[in-house]
Amino acid sequence: MISDAGRVDYPALADRTGHFRYGSPHAVSIGADGARVAFLRSAGPEDPAAALWTLTVATGEEKQVAEGPIAAYAVDRDARTAAFAHDGRLFRADLMTFTVAEVPVAGPVEDPRLDPTGRHIGYVTVAGGSASLRVVGPGGDRLLAGEPGTAWREHGGLILWGVPDPAAVQFGRRRGWWWSPDGHQILATRTAGATSLHLLDLDEGWVDVHWDRETYPYVVNVRWADGGGPLITVLRRMQQHGLVLAIDPRTGETQVHAELADARWVEPVAGTPRHLPDGRVLVGGELAHDGFDARCLFADGSLLTPPGLYVRRVVGTLPRADAPSGAPDLVVEGTDGDPSAQSVFRVRTSVGGGGAEARKISMTPGWHRAEANGDVLVLDDTVWRGEARVATLRNLAAPLPYHPSPILERVTDRRLPAAVLYPAGFVGGAKIPVLVTLGDGTGHQQVVTDPLAWQERQWWADAGFAVVSVDSRGTPGVAPSFEKVVHRRLGDVALTDQVDALHSLVGKHPDLDLTAVSVRGSGLGGWLAAMAVLRRPDVFHRAVARDPVTDWHHLPAPFAERYLGDRGDAADVYAHHSLAEAAAQSDRSRPLLLIGASLPGFTAVPAATLAEELAFLRGPLEQ
Repeated sequence: MISDAGRVDYPALADRTGHFRYGSPHAVSIGADGARVAFLRSAGPEDPAAALWTLTVATGEEKQVAEGPIAAYAVDRDARTAAFAHDGRLFRADLMTFTVAEVPVAGPVEDPRLDPTGRHIGYVTVAGGSASLRVVGPGGDRLLAGEPGTAWREHGGLILWGVPDPAAVQFGRRRGWWWSPDGHQILATRTAGATSLHLLDLDEGWVDVHWDRETYPYVVNVRWADGGGPLITVLRRMQQHGLVLAIDPRTGETQVHAELADARWVEPVAGTPRHLPDGRVLVGGELAHDGFDARCLFADGSLLTPPGLYVRRVVGTLPRADAPSGAPDLVVEGTDGDPSAQSVFRVRTSVGGGGAEARKISMTPGWHRAEANGDVLVLDDTVWRGEARVATLRNLAAPLPYHPSPILERVTDRRLPAAVLYPAGFVGGAKIPVLVTLGDGTGHQQVVTDPLAWQERQWWADAGFAVVSVDSRGTPGVAPSFEKVVHRRLGDVALTDQVDALHSLVGKHPDLDLTAVSVRGSGLGGWLAAMAVLRRPDVFHRAVARDPVTDWHHLPAPFAERYLGDRGDAADVYAHHSLAEAAAQSDRSRPLLLIGASLPGFTAVPAATLAEELAFLRGPLEQ
């Protein structure tokens, strides 16, 4: 345990403890038979090297299987065996006997994954910049797909097998290959400028997957499990239309299961598409008619979730006691009215006369997460089987040094989620400078009921600020229309919301000193922080922008075009969102510190500590 948490400065403590995550269980996997739970956890609050652990559900006993550092691992269907890489070497861990053995392989190993039966391990290896897909098993190690050293003819690039392309990463897809449920085939991506999909048999036969790749170049989601064939989601380049396709694993031909469309952009739901046990296909979509404005789940066109539930992720399924085996409940992470909270729900898949039904199973307010498989649920760190609590995974993370009490509000006629955090022991009656925190910017919620998310902000508050956080439009968690109204006008909408929220908060928080407003953010939040003092110096008086986006042309196309539209026909939109353009039009009357970027006429440094940021924000308003 850390005994000096009250005496050490917060930045050093956060750095030593991995922002209070070292020692906490994470990367939880549950076997389909419900017998074991695997997870990663380091030995203590200052140990970054996570080891592989398993918990036996029948006894609730934990046991370490393999020493760290282990960054990631994969298990077979029943979590009897795990595979992981360390320093390019491949290891196989028996989760029943708690033994580990190195597996001889031909090359450095990345992304190793066991087939569902546990017989073979597939992995990616990179040589000369080209990625190949190999399989090792009883017959030895062999190449399944790869073109090492082969240049992509048209542009001289390298060919990558089994690796997510840069566009996929922008959509949250971080895998490039998937086992079939029977372990006899692999579905793999091949990237040579564009991305294609291929079905590879372990006996070395293969077929191409056929869809209109020119019209739908982005492969957003892929899933091959649940006893059905592969399901994929593909999007047009401008992301306003997509298809959910079922792949025939014998021929590679595809069938359309659902269409996704939105005039701004399509936002697929994490954890979808997937097959339900009765053969229906679960798809995430949006309900935007008859007064509804929700992210929902549909099974073959039938609505499964109540319109008031904002679905964030489909976790898995659990059996339902009063329903046949083909009609389990979905386990879903979502929000039902309060965007600052994330709850876990059981959603009925057999919709009867009562309509869609979702039952909350995380009973306390907060930001809850879950994993589910077989008949086992891991809710936060607690393991449940049915209605019985089995055990709680030990959490060795450092205790949080602060106990923040942010005051949460919904402000303006747009009901923007907002929060004010005062210094510990603050007594009203005197004006206090304001620090607006923008975090990582649009797409990342700040106003959340998670104490960990407020630790750094409490440090800033105790330095003498009233810390204000506002989730402007464009932030997820409220409603699809709230999220997407920023299309092609993100900067103007986000700045307007921040300004209006500040003025609205003063009514309930009269001690906020709006003559001394600082603003800080990183990444996209850093871009908005810089824009705040460049475009609205009447409201924002000082800014720190850490690693800001200076030019949206430098961002990956899928991300930039989601918000600003086609680069080819929206030059004026991109110019309006450029920091260089805003700086050229600014009177430069407000101090701006750029960290990891530069603009003519403003202070720029390659790196800065939080203490150095604080010193800058405490400085005089004049440059």
